[in-house]
Amino acid sequence: RTQLDNSSQKHKNNVTSEPASCFLLSHTRLVECEKMAWVMRYASRSLVLRTLGAIRGATAARTQHLASVFATHTHRTTTTKRTLPEGPGFKDFLAGADSQTETSASIYETEPPTIPYLEKPSAPLDARVYFETYGCQMNVSDTEVAWAILQQAGCHRVDTLDEADVILIVTCSIRDNAERKIWERLRQLNAVRRKRSDGGSDQRLQIGILGCMAERLKSKLLESSEGIDLVAGPDSYRHLPNMINDSFDGEAQMNVVLSMDETYADIAPVRLNPKSPSAFVSIQRGCDNMCSYCIVPFTRGRERSRPLETIVGEVEALSRAGVKEVTLLGQNVNSYLDNSEVSSARDVEPIQNSAGFNTIYKTKRGGRRFAHLLEQVAAVDPNMRIRFTSPHPKDFPDEVLMAMRDHRNICNHIHMPAQSGSDGVLERMRRGYTNASYRALVHHIRDILPGVTISSDFISGFCGETEEDHRDTFKLLQDIQYDVGFLFAYSQREKTHAHRRMADDVPEDVKKRRLNELIEVFYQGTLAQNQKRIGTEQVVLVEKVSRRNADEWMGRCANNIRAVMPDKEMVDESGKPRRIQVGDYVKIKVTDTTAMTLRGETIGFSSSCT
Repeated sequence: RTQLDNSSQKHKNNVTSEPASCFLLSHTRLVECEKMAWVMRYASRSLVLRTLGAIRGATAARTQHLASVFATHTHRTTTTKRTLPEGPGFKDFLAGADSQTETSASIYETEPPTIPYLEKPSAPLDARVYFETYGCQMNVSDTEVAWAILQQAGCHRVDTLDEADVILIVTCSIRDNAERKIWERLRQLNAVRRKRSDGGSDQRLQIGILGCMAERLKSKLLESSEGIDLVAGPDSYRHLPNMINDSFDGEAQMNVVLSMDETYADIAPVRLNPKSPSAFVSIQRGCDNMCSYCIVPFTRGRERSRPLETIVGEVEALSRAGVKEVTLLGQNVNSYLDNSEVSSARDVEPIQNSAGFNTIYKTKRGGRRFAHLLEQVAAVDPNMRIRFTSPHPKDFPDEVLMAMRDHRNICNHIHMPAQSGSDGVLERMRRGYTNASYRALVHHIRDILPGVTISSDFISGFCGETEEDHRDTFKLLQDIQYDVGFLFAYSQREKTHAHRRMADDVPEDVKKRRLNELIEVFYQGTLAQNQKRIGTEQVVLVEKVSRRNADEWMGRCANNIRAVMPDKEMVDESGKPRRIQVGDYVKIKVTDTTAMTLRGETIGFSSSCT
């Protein structure tokens, strides 16, 4: 009010002072200034006052005061806009409100402003697109979603750079090294573009960055010297056709808005390799755990899950297409929560975490949970393998373990990211559990699921990690004896809690030394576990020819252990002799092993997936 009063006196002396809208915005303290700008541009004086009254609960005296100030400052007369008999209420400024469409015709003097990214292309987008995908399985799934959208818009996917008009790189930001690879690749692609331009090409090669790196760096990518034309975050793939179309006109494009509800549930992904026996199905996006070291909540947004029926429908389609293995994907896959059929969260019981585990967020109430989804998906095709990644240890109630025990086609493998074995480090990481509670859960899982394989993630050299902390982690690896592991030195990421509040104080040489020690004890554990499998029979899903020997095949057992076997002619189920092919279930007897790979003699084709 003081600002407005002072500005009134100022205006008497200088009628060209700042516009009234500035004072109104300052007074109302609206967070969403765009909405206020919309009011000032398109609404009458009466509507402005009514809106301010609705939003701020202004008294009659306050409204009258604003009216006098507004009349003093505005250069527009009230006759230039039609006066509405009744202005909209606060709900009219909420996206998707039903009353918005009812009042829009009378609010606008002309056609309402358009949102270019939400419009469909006027003509098919005849572009040749080349994809490169880096990082996790979710990025592979995102590539298939993006390609489905572009294919529907009229694009064509090509297999080589030389054929491409557009290069789209689906990126990872989980560690600094992942981004360095992208920057190096961009320099290479710019050289390709310059060479093409020097060769007389009329069409400038377009380069786009998609995914987590786009979301993290945003406009910094466009401002770089690498000639990036398009930046699209994980929740903006629906807008790719228009963004590509506008980038061809020389306009740099960026859309990195994160969504609270985008799951692409209505998009049928187009598989990049239709001949592969395996497929990914995204069931959940985002993460609410907010671990202090992790960039994912800032690049993927809040947790949201697809409706169960859409997931089951996609798995059914993959089964009909002959896919032998489906992996359910999510940033926090086992926190899946489908409330699409729940009218109110009060109607359902709160979600129970694994014993000894807690969360940084308020306990959620859920409808259909991950255990129910697992059972529904497993029932689609009893001879189709079901896997899932990546989970959080807190979300392993007994219902999930029972579903795995009761359905033989749910693979007997669980990923259990520990990250550290030190209680102090785990607390600073905001993981929500202790060394003891994690160990207790591992023993509980092994009791319910005999023979289960367990994999994990570990970070070496997190903020404040001491030698004693490191020894606790070393001891955990030594005791658990994991079957598969992913171990990395800590790489601090901007925006994370650790970046804001903690010092990255472990020297790089110490990180590397500790990492090497963890890797060494990890390999000792995996070798010990694999040696126990010598002499056992395993069913392997054949994936490809072995890289080291063209006369051997490579695949994975149901427990997710890699296996190699010699090619061999055998009799199949129809009684006809034939050689092994990609997609076959083959039974082997394990004869030898390394820390990471089983080697076996081929017994024959298997009619069962496990």
